[in-house]
Amino acid sequence: MDRLASLFSNPIKPIQAEEVKTRSMNAAATEEYSCEFGSGKYYALCAVGGALSCGLTHTAVTPLDLVKCRLQVNKEKYKNLGNGFKLTVAEQGAKGLMLGWAPTAIGYTAQGICKFGFYEVFKNTYAGMMGEENAFLYRTSLYLIASASAEFFADIALSPMEACKVRMQTSGLGTFPTTLREAAPKIYAAEGIAGFYKSLVPLWGRQIPYTMMKFACFERTVEALYANVVPKPRDECSKSEQLVVTFAAGYIAGVFCAIVSHPADTVVSYMNKASGSGIGDAVKALGFKGLWGGLGPRIIMIGTLTALQWFIYDGVKVQLRLPRPPPASMPESLKFKLGLAQD
Repeated sequence: MDRLASLFSNPIKPIQAEEVKTRSMNAAATEEYSCEFGSGKYYALCAVGGALSCGLTHTAVTPLDLVKCRLQVNKEKYKNLGNGFKLTVAEQGAKGLMLGWAPTAIGYTAQGICKFGFYEVFKNTYAGMMGEENAFLYRTSLYLIASASAEFFADIALSPMEACKVRMQTSGLGTFPTTLREAAPKIYAAEGIAGFYKSLVPLWGRQIPYTMMKFACFERTVEALYANVVPKPRDECSKSEQLVVTFAAGYIAGVFCAIVSHPADTVVSYMNKASGSGIGDAVKALGFKGLWGGLGPRIIMIGTLTALQWFIYDGVKVQLRLPRPPPASMPESLKFKLGLAQD
């Protein structure tokens, strides 16, 4: 944390009561901003940021994801991360490490649109329903509920491509197509439309807890970093300094995300590989220890992924000049009720 603080050039300055800026949730379109906070354009541009954030990062880590999936479903053959990479390159060459990149790019771009776009919609909508004071007091619950609502729809968008990706990556050599244009028709011919959604429930089980942790932990970590580590208020930080905080908070959130969602991730991989298997079958076949197979590489992957996703998403907001409200602060009305307001 000391290293993080050292990245900020100006020392902390005393803050007078009249200088404290309350969190504005109604930023209007001005020369500083390209649109009004909460407008249709705002949500649409947030969705663009989400598409780039998830699509680019997940596609970039396809090799790690490939080996992680193989560790989960074939632990007898693939002993560890290094062994998994070595065997994959030996059998398929270096290009084999990018197997499944197309469904990954398409699926996670669609997921990112819904995940980030709907999160902003639900967070603003639920906050309005709760009222300003309750939205602050119960802000962690607000982040959890808004992110869970968004991920519900995001996984419906992701599921078809996830089914193709996992089947391509985990099937034995020569037993299943290695391109999306051949894999999708084969799944449809064998199982119908249900084949693309058979692992939707465990996907929800993996992604909803993951996303709840991703957003709630990120929001509260950003708040904590500005309050306890960053040596000056957020509005005195440059855009680049703010993005450093975004990256750090994203990585911290990513580690917790990986742990919370890993067992369900293993079940998803197993079910997509084993045709006709259910959740109970997968859990029984894997066992408790098997459910945690591949956790190490997944922590590396998800920690890096989550940090980069938040960095890209916030960076897109900066480039598109979107309103970026500061971390939550206590409303003046609540300060007055609690006797904290300064005259």
